[in-house]
Amino acid sequence: MADPATYRPAPGSVPDSPGVYRFRDEHGRVIYVGKAKSLRSRLNSYFTDFAGLHPRTQTMLKTAVGVDWTVVGTEVEALQLEYSWIKEFDPRFNVRYRDDKSYPYLAVTLDEEYPRVMVMRGARRKGVRYFGPYSHAWAIRETVDLLLRVFPVRTCKPGVFKRARQIGRPCLLGYIDKCSAPCVGRVDAEGHRRLAEDFCAFMAGDTGRFIKRVEREMYAAAEAEEFERAARLRDDMRALQRALEKQAVVLGENTDCDVIALAEDPLEAAVQVFYVRGGRIRGQRGWVVDKVEDLTTADLVEHFLTQIYGESDAVPREVLVPVEPPDVAAMTELLAGRRGGPVRIRVPRRGDKKALLETVARNAVEALKQHKTRRAGDLTTRSQALREIQEALELDEAPLRIECYDVSNLQGTHVVASMVVFEDGLPRKSEYRRFTIKTVQGQDDVRSIHEVITRRFRRYLAERDRAAEAAAGGERDTGAAGEVLASYGFQDAGSADPAEGAAGGPIDPNTGKPRKFAYPPNLVVVDGGPPQVAAAQRALDELGLSEIAVCGLAKRMEEIWLPGDEDPVILPRGSQGLYLMQHLRDEAHRFAVAFHRKRRSKAMTASELDGVPGLGPARRTALLKHFGSLKRLREATPDQIAEVPGIGRRTAEQIAAALRGADGTGDPAGGPGGPAAAHRTADGGGT
Repeated sequence: MADPATYRPAPGSVPDSPGVYRFRDEHGRVIYVGKAKSLRSRLNSYFTDFAGLHPRTQTMLKTAVGVDWTVVGTEVEALQLEYSWIKEFDPRFNVRYRDDKSYPYLAVTLDEEYPRVMVMRGARRKGVRYFGPYSHAWAIRETVDLLLRVFPVRTCKPGVFKRARQIGRPCLLGYIDKCSAPCVGRVDAEGHRRLAEDFCAFMAGDTGRFIKRVEREMYAAAEAEEFERAARLRDDMRALQRALEKQAVVLGENTDCDVIALAEDPLEAAVQVFYVRGGRIRGQRGWVVDKVEDLTTADLVEHFLTQIYGESDAVPREVLVPVEPPDVAAMTELLAGRRGGPVRIRVPRRGDKKALLETVARNAVEALKQHKTRRAGDLTTRSQALREIQEALELDEAPLRIECYDVSNLQGTHVVASMVVFEDGLPRKSEYRRFTIKTVQGQDDVRSIHEVITRRFRRYLAERDRAAEAAAGGERDTGAAGEVLASYGFQDAGSADPAEGAAGGPIDPNTGKPRKFAYPPNLVVVDGGPPQVAAAQRALDELGLSEIAVCGLAKRMEEIWLPGDEDPVILPRGSQGLYLMQHLRDEAHRFAVAFHRKRRSKAMTASELDGVPGLGPARRTALLKHFGSLKRLREATPDQIAEVPGIGRRTAEQIAAALRGADGTGDPAGGPGGPAAAHRTADGGGT
């Protein structure tokens, strides 16, 4: 990789004006395109403090070997040129939005002599009017079937149309009046085009005009005693109304807007858009993006607006977003130019528009969840991920069982750890385990990892040795493993510890089957870098289990560290193996944080109120509900506490005394030997 200092622009060579810049790699390919109000300050930010940049930005700078730029007149021109270059060069380090599935559109081919109504997917074609997208093709066909009664536009394929002209006989739709049959001259090209344009106007939201027109014609036919025609017009009006009923009314009748929401994690983001025309939801579409850049939500919004509306003429009057883009004035001017009229970009703060944005946001969250589920649920993808991990870590076999460990604490208090298990690339939640750290005080993730690994594999040794004893009927020598366990205050692995047997013994008392917790993994992953990996390896070596592979995944650069290696293993950014490792790490972190919050929440009351005689869960809840917080309860007098229903004077005095003690003014109820000392949370294999 290149040193960014070797191609840093000379001082004073970069102009202090708006522009667009390109980073290129050693092959001359453009790998990143960016825009700036001031090219000088923006490019200087890349080279002034390299260590302070985001890891992905550092990777981009190391991959590049040169940078060039183009000066433009305004920020709007910078946005336009940035979009053009991104589309032309497809840089690998730029955000690229991709559909999370293929969406069908209702298309009207106005570029043809006899326009055709059809379902269309894929790239847009110039001269074709599009409506949607829709979630399902059948929804389009139902709508078209209703509207063809009033707007009998051609729907047949070119081959069918040509054949009908040759034989002089229309298809079935022509006979049942759902096509105006231009193929046999029932309507000329101009008349058929007017039908197609009316169809487009109705789909675009101009619905009231057509319903009123049909209604007037119906009454006129009835007055002229043309009852059959009046009945047909009545059915036409009902068809139009049914077509409208399929589209939910969410905003005012004259509202045309696109509602955009995002859901994101550190690696990916999902974008959902609801298209509202005439106050009705006319379509919905979603995208998923890999966050190869260090982007804020505002940056994602800006990139999305630029790319999606870059060449589109379907820009609405109003665009609702979760946050404004960094340069909202320039973006508004750009979209207004695309639309040919004013455009407003805003964040709704109240009312129906805010409620609709929240609905779109829920859809985005669900889309991101489904995207991850589809990716993890594919057998071929999982096999590829396991194979990539095997090759990268040089394992003898694919790691079919992987265990990942993470430590969670708050400024060194309530230190806990988690163990999550993935088998065949999928979470095995029934075998997740939680640990309360016993021998470590304060923030010391290294010693905490050492303790957790020791405790987990102590149970594996106990199970393995019990099975060996049962088979041989002999005695067992714990050797070095026994000495290590004794240093932690553990009993001999072969002893019958009731606490161990209750929660983590080899036999499940309910099923009588061996617990799978005792099975060894093919790979142990810890959340962290070289110190955490070294601690895990040391714990396994002390237990005589050096054959189990160990690695660590560091958050900063998504690097995989192996014991004793000076350099990390770097998996390709988009590899399935890296995605699986990140999934493991994130799941372990989530599980650890959830357990930590639970312990911290229980400790808030358990350490101070559990020791008060006669104060059960219901009364504790009533106290906290009445005062709002422990702080206010601690400041209350016995008389004020006694005002809570169910709390007597004597109990109130005991509560006040207990809280004063917990605050350092007396004997803490949770002090050594007190009630809190007896309060423990069981991990998967003990306490």
